[in-house]
Order: sequence, then C-alpha cells, then structure tokens
Amino acid sequence: MSATQQLHNLGQSLWLDNITRDLLTGGTLQRYIDELSVTGLTSNPTIFHQAIKNSQSYDSSIQEKFKNGKEGEELFFEVALEDITQAADLFRPVWDRTDGVDGWVSLEVSPLLAYDTESTLAAAKDLHARAGRPNVLIKIPGTKEGLPAIEEATFAGIPVNVTLLFSSEHYVAAAEAYLRGVERRIEAGLNPAVGSVASLFISRWDRAIVDDVPETLHNRLGIAIGQKAYKAYLDLINSPRWQRALNFGARPQRLLWASTGSKDPNASDVLYITSLASPFTVNTMPEQTLKAFADHGDLGDALPADGGDCETLLNDFTQAGVDNQALAARLQEEGAESFVKSWNELMEVITTKSESLVQAD
Repeated sequence: MSATQQLHNLGQSLWLDNITRDLLTGGTLQRYIDELSVTGLTSNPTIFHQAIKNSQSYDSSIQEKFKNGKEGEELFFEVALEDITQAADLFRPVWDRTDGVDGWVSLEVSPLLAYDTESTLAAAKDLHARAGRPNVLIKIPGTKEGLPAIEEATFAGIPVNVTLLFSSEHYVAAAEAYLRGVERRIEAGLNPAVGSVASLFISRWDRAIVDDVPETLHNRLGIAIGQKAYKAYLDLINSPRWQRALNFGARPQRLLWASTGSKDPNASDVLYITSLASPFTVNTMPEQTLKAFADHGDLGDALPADGGDCETLLNDFTQAGVDNQALAARLQEEGAESFVKSWNELMEVITTKSESLVQAD
C-alpha cells in the first residue's frame, strides 16, 4: 500500500497546495486524485502569481476578458474562478461521497483586505456566489479583523478556510469565531452544517528561528506548535459547547496543516507530513512534497491527542530566547505582507499580459 493511501486510511485528508491550468487540463490533478489519494486543493495569491506568470495557458482567457473591458483584480478573479470551478468539479465526487466532509477547493479573498472586516465579508459573499459550487471554501485570514468576518460568513452559510494561523491561540480564536456563527445559525433555525477548515502554518516557524537556536532545536518548533494546536483542537471539539452544536447537526471545523513543505535542505523533505499524521485533520502539501511522500514516505506514529512532549519542547525554545507569542504575531503579520506582495506582483503580471496580448493580436 502506498504511503499516501496509508495516510488517507489513517483518516487524514491529503490536499494539494497548488493550482495551474495545465494541472487541470492535462489530467495531472485527476491522476493525483486517482493514484495519490488527493481529496482537495488549496490556492493562494502566490500560487496564482506563479501559475499565470509562468504559463501561456491563461493568455487567451486574459486576452478575451481584457477586450471585454475587464482588468486588474476583476479580470484576475474571473480567470481564477475558471480554475477553481474546474477543480471543484473534479473533487465533486469526493464531496458527494463524504457528504461534504472532504472534496473542497479554496479561493482566497484579496489579501489587501486582511485588516478590513466589512470588505472581507462582502468579498467572501461575492466570490462564493460567483463560484456557484457547494464545495468551494473562501479563504479569510485569521487576523483580529478577519475574525468577525469569519463569524458573519459562517452565519451566512459560506464555507470558510481560515488562513494565516500560527499558534494554538490563533487557532482557538478562529475556531470560536466559526462556532459563534454556527450557534447563531442554530438559534435562527438554519442548517448549522457549514463546511470549514482552520489552517495552521507550520514550516515558517522553523525558518524564522533557524539562526537563533542551537542545531539540536532545528526543525522542531513547527511540529511542537502543531502538537499544541492539535490538543487544543481535540479539547474544543470534545467540549460540551461543541457537543451541543453537533447534536443540532453542526459539523466540526477541521484543523488543517499548511506550509508543510520542508525549507531546510538538511531536513527530510517529508518531515511535516510524517510528523503531523493525525486523523480528522487535513495536510495541504506543495506538489513537490506530495510526490516525495508518495515516492519514499514512511508513515510513523500518529500525533498524540494530549500534545505529547510539546510543552517541554516549547519550554526549551523559551530557554533559548524564543518568545512564541511574539513570534506568532510577527509571522502572521509577515504572512499577510507576503500575500500582499504576491498580490501586487500578480496584478502587475495581469496588466502586462493584458496589454501585450492585445497589442500582439
């Protein structure tokens, strides 16, 4: 049995953290679904920037939309929705088979809105309506300003992927925002089964402190943060508050491991896959990491429900001078800035391609 099948059988969902038009039209994504147990997909501004910049597959669509008066952000979302809806259709059988637990595809609102609650909510409603697929998650950042938008979007019945979470505290705040939305739906007599995942970023922790801690602590902080968040996740969904919501027909928001490609050439290229194996969670993997795990992955022990030795390990990092709370805040801010940078670069590519394609016509 393949490593990806073993992980799937453990109860963890394997999602692909990538989207390109060639991936969709060339049959590669369908092959990943059929052969590598891939059951969902995530995208972000950086992924779309690379996809559109490095491929001619989008040129005719960009050219046509630009001729019809579309430009910039408006043009991009029309192009992105073509990819997202095609991917959603490929995963629809998974979504149907699992009754909406799995088979999701994620599209992010503009990262320029990360600190604007009302505009984030409006964008989430607009994108979900335009996608017209029940298995599309709208990504909303778990910033302080994003939390009310997550609650309101959930109350409105919009499936949400909460992104840019970096700690168990970030996770709990996001999960409680989702739960408030669910509880309000129960009170209003609405169906509380609104899909959602909460995305905890892992590898950026280790990259951030690699020069500040002893070598014995390299590539261990992200996993410890994950262990602590996993315990918080299980504690929350097993709490009386969540049990009550489940009794009314709600479904738990699943914890998703994001940023799981190894950044250290001296570390295993599947470190964050084997170390975060855990049932009823999602691991969204870069394409290279997915193929590496399929090729030589070795499934070890599942994450301990009690967090294992994470508190001891986190204390070791504290002793080494790492302020985890301050670093989590910094990483979230840097993550938002990174997506804004990619977004601005993406808009430049859209503009440049639009103009050059029309001139060449």
